[in-house]
Amino acid sequence: MLGLVKKIFGDTNDREIKRLLKTVDLINGLEPDIKKLSDEQLRGKTVEFRSRLEQGSDLDELLPEAFAVVREASLRTLGKRHYDVQLIGGMVLHEGKIAEMRTGEGKTLVGTLPVYLNALLGKGVHVVTVNEYLASRDSTEMGKIYEFLGMTVGVNASHLSHGEKQAAYACDITYGTNNEFGFDYLRDNMVLYKEQMVQRPLYFAAIDEVDSILVDEARTPLIISGQAAKSTDLYYSADRFVKRLTAEDDYTVDIKLRSVNLTDAGAAKAEKAFGIENLYDHANVTLNHHISQALKANIIMRRDVDYVVQEEEVVIVDEFTGRLMVGRRYSDGLHQAIEAKEQIKVQNESMTLATITLQNYFRMYRKLSGMTGTAKTEEEELKKIYGLEVVVVPTNKPMIRADMPDIVYKSVNGKFKAAVEQIVDRHKQGQPVLVGTVSIENSERLSEMLKKKGVPHNVLNAKHHAMEAEIVSKAGQPGAVTIATNMAGRGTDIMLGEGVADVGGLHIIGTERHESRRIDNQLRGRAGRQGDPGSSQFYLSMEDELMRRFGAENIMGMMERIGFEEDQPIESKLITRAIESAQKRVEGNNFDTRKVVLQYDDVMNQQREIIYKQRREVLEHENIKEITLGMVMPVVERIVTAHTPDDQVPEEWDLEAIVDYANATFLEEGRLTKEELWGKERDEMIEYVQNLLKELYDTREQEIGEETMREFEKVVVLRAVDSKWMDHIDAMEQLRQGIHLRAYGGTDPLREYQFEGFEMFQEMIESIHEEIAKYIMKAHVESNLERQVVMEGQAVDPKAEEEGKQPVRTEDKIGRNDACPCGSGKKYKQCHGK
Repeated sequence: MLGLVKKIFGDTNDREIKRLLKTVDLINGLEPDIKKLSDEQLRGKTVEFRSRLEQGSDLDELLPEAFAVVREASLRTLGKRHYDVQLIGGMVLHEGKIAEMRTGEGKTLVGTLPVYLNALLGKGVHVVTVNEYLASRDSTEMGKIYEFLGMTVGVNASHLSHGEKQAAYACDITYGTNNEFGFDYLRDNMVLYKEQMVQRPLYFAAIDEVDSILVDEARTPLIISGQAAKSTDLYYSADRFVKRLTAEDDYTVDIKLRSVNLTDAGAAKAEKAFGIENLYDHANVTLNHHISQALKANIIMRRDVDYVVQEEEVVIVDEFTGRLMVGRRYSDGLHQAIEAKEQIKVQNESMTLATITLQNYFRMYRKLSGMTGTAKTEEEELKKIYGLEVVVVPTNKPMIRADMPDIVYKSVNGKFKAAVEQIVDRHKQGQPVLVGTVSIENSERLSEMLKKKGVPHNVLNAKHHAMEAEIVSKAGQPGAVTIATNMAGRGTDIMLGEGVADVGGLHIIGTERHESRRIDNQLRGRAGRQGDPGSSQFYLSMEDELMRRFGAENIMGMMERIGFEEDQPIESKLITRAIESAQKRVEGNNFDTRKVVLQYDDVMNQQREIIYKQRREVLEHENIKEITLGMVMPVVERIVTAHTPDDQVPEEWDLEAIVDYANATFLEEGRLTKEELWGKERDEMIEYVQNLLKELYDTREQEIGEETMREFEKVVVLRAVDSKWMDHIDAMEQLRQGIHLRAYGGTDPLREYQFEGFEMFQEMIESIHEEIAKYIMKAHVESNLERQVVMEGQAVDPKAEEEGKQPVRTEDKIGRNDACPCGSGKKYKQCHGK
């Protein structure tokens, strides 16, 4: 076998297989002893393995025996014994790599080996599939092995209740889809109590159809969106109110910090104007925020200096260069406050509450692995982005499928006519045919043509997974004709019916080359499983999209000159090579696009990790006093430092601004005076004001009680972090939308995005600290404190667009006429936006 492996897969892969075969011999050597065990003794091995792990053994030491145990359990429960090549596949997965195994080699069974082994640690193993039907099917079927060995198995489906999800994640092994795992991660980082979280720390994921999930769907973001809970009326009301206020009496201005704060008199006017008892009550946090932003919009932000109004839109002006920053919006509701000030339409608040790309979600697992029939062509991307190596596992039996050369026609019509004739001929001979199309439109066109010829057939388009899996499994019956889009029924084996092997096995017809060679290989891979006979052929035309995009004009001209008819085929190695070359270029472009998307999302990802880590600390600690003070104290340092610059003598320092800001934000009115700060060094001032703040903090804690104070801190911190973070997500999205325009100024858009995104994040952190300081020190505390969700959200189906639902904004945020991020120089609509 090794000679064949070497010939096909090359030396590096050969060395890997040779290394793993040594362990296969060890596993096979254990088989006679394992067979002698009773069911009870076999089940007892799980307890034994866990005990050995507790005593210091590691998973690699247990692997041979654990694999032998799983193989025997599989034989007793399912009647299936793992082949040697399946043991190799299992080891590849355990080592955190991708196992490329041909269709029909039993990938689902392969997964049971590393999943059982890694589940012994009790940290939870996730088995990821492309749809919920497969998750349910595989967990039921493979679950028999795990449950026989005393392990628990759960399915994480989208319709489950909160309690059911917690139970599914608490199992040793949890099956589910990539989207559902990702959405649960986002939802867990929006909960108000740690008991509401469903996921445990992400440990090991084994991904079935790994190329589909980590490559094809990598650009689709998971989004939890929410409807703006409040109308835009409040912006206009706040704006009208602040326009009636008087400087000094009602508010104080800090030009250096670009902030405005209400005085006690101003707060009293607000309470009267809006009919409330206390502006700083936590129930009035939204109103207070709107008034603060309206003050800033009216007093600090200057039209034609900080922003301009163009065509009923507020456009930010870069303070350093004077450039218009089209597409960028101020965060935290300030942009809407300026819109209200200028009496133009206020845009809705941020709808995106949480978002993450699948790339960044799966990179959080401590160990990641996957299996598929086709991954080698994407190995560079999988290695660079996920650190995943691809190992090609040899087939159990030699592959004898006949892959015939492509046949090219002048027109699409000629191509389809020839394909239909081929289908009719093979159907008459009783040979089953599976036809792959790249679109639903083409599958329906082919179906109409076959109806006219009186050929019975099934049409699948990847929408009804359970029904389609049933139909695909029968696609190998005598004379069956099945038309499927590329993804339909994936993950289902096609078994040959009686007598089918004698007429050539399953014949695959491709009606168009996909832009990725991997998708073409997946279609071919449906035939020739486990040494079965089979064949495949692609029918192409010079009008196909791939051909048009890459230089078909020359060949078309040649065909015109020679006088080719539309139904006259050409078989040319030159054209086949040109197609392969075109596919490689498109794959390269797509990889570049995904890489750019990831580079942008990495900026957001670093920020997301910081916020989520901070949030989890708040939820997990019973006492967050130190965390809260750690957020409040920097506010003092920032305000003192801003007004005591090194290039001024102490006599010129603006002590009044420090006093106004401190009294308005976190001290009682009049608590701090200029005289107290006079003559102090900067560090002495910071220490003095921080001590005052700490003193007031301790007094409040005594007044309301330690237990109430601890819960109040959590209410304030969670509210501040969640509201500011959601606004920040929106601001970063807006920045991302407009950033490519910077390229016209000769700057690198990604570097601009990184730089500005970092500045915006710093501003958000300062804003969070300021809000926490204000509410912790000023708000009236109710005894019936309750943590509140900032905005209700729901998961957005990332596949909604292709299934005819409301289209979802992808994270690319590229306009149809914008330059394509792949670097082709074309407009997006003419390149990857097709």
